[in-house]
Amino acid sequence: MSTGNGLFGGKSGAVGIGWRPEIDLTVERLAGVDFVEVIAENVCADHPDHLPASLRVLRARGTAVVPHGVSLGLGGADRPDPERLARLAEVAAAVEAPLVSEHLAFVRAGGMEAGHLLPVPRTRAALRVIAENVRVAQDSLPVPLALENPATLFAWPDNEMTEGQFLAELVAMTGVSLLVDVANLHTERVNHGMDVAAALDTLPLEAVAYVHVAGGVLTDGIWHDTHAHPVSDEVLDILGMLCERHRPPGVLLERDAAFPPADELQGELTAIRSRLDGTAAAAAVEAGSIRGIPGPLGELTGSRTEVPGALGGVPAGGGR
Repeated sequence: MSTGNGLFGGKSGAVGIGWRPEIDLTVERLAGVDFVEVIAENVCADHPDHLPASLRVLRARGTAVVPHGVSLGLGGADRPDPERLARLAEVAAAVEAPLVSEHLAFVRAGGMEAGHLLPVPRTRAALRVIAENVRVAQDSLPVPLALENPATLFAWPDNEMTEGQFLAELVAMTGVSLLVDVANLHTERVNHGMDVAAALDTLPLEAVAYVHVAGGVLTDGIWHDTHAHPVSDEVLDILGMLCERHRPPGVLLERDAAFPPADELQGELTAIRSRLDGTAAAAAVEAGSIRGIPGPLGELTGSRTEVPGALGGVPAGGGR
């Protein structure tokens, strides 16, 4: 079983942020960023020179880059598409990734694309199919694979296992690592009544490669994992619960839209680090300011290339 230890430059408790072209320059300048995550489908990796300039800057600095896939559909009935796997492997090699991550979800069936990351039925039959899909992916990738628990708006009526039980069995069968999204656990708690403490007690936390933290919004009693709102205290509390049980190798902040000023992003990274290292250590990192650039952090939001709208190629919704 891969534990994920030492994946981020040998650090335990590394802190990262999702790299997006809209905030690439900001990400370069944020203090205390140990690793970044990129949407694999949005990276051109056919030649190292074709990587975005900001990613090349980060790699030269020694910042680890993790490709995060959204289109493999490992939770589907069909075997993973060899071309999609080859492209994910290509991106991993281009950025010298320590691992890649994907979702425990299905995204297509019968040749039709769902456009969302949909939940899998947690049955024994589905588990056998998904385990074989994971093995196929592992055999095709040059680095370890971590699977993420998705956020869902509906659940299958005939589930035979809890999410924690299903993930634990999948880890036991395949040795796959986990990407635990604590915001998605909060989504499951609000939308489906999940007992988060029980889920954390069931999960094989020693298999966690890293953790996602993200914001969302409650609308008409339903929690939507938007990645466009500030991280709530409830989500940070779940991160704290996880860290009390097992200190993860890394925790990453996701933001995909409505990007705030850099000082707000820095504040959210500080809040994450405080759950890992204690408030004093987090404050010391924030006091280091932004990569030698004077002036308030809020002046620094920006990108090398302004890209309007949402990132192309990313399925809408579904708790990335």
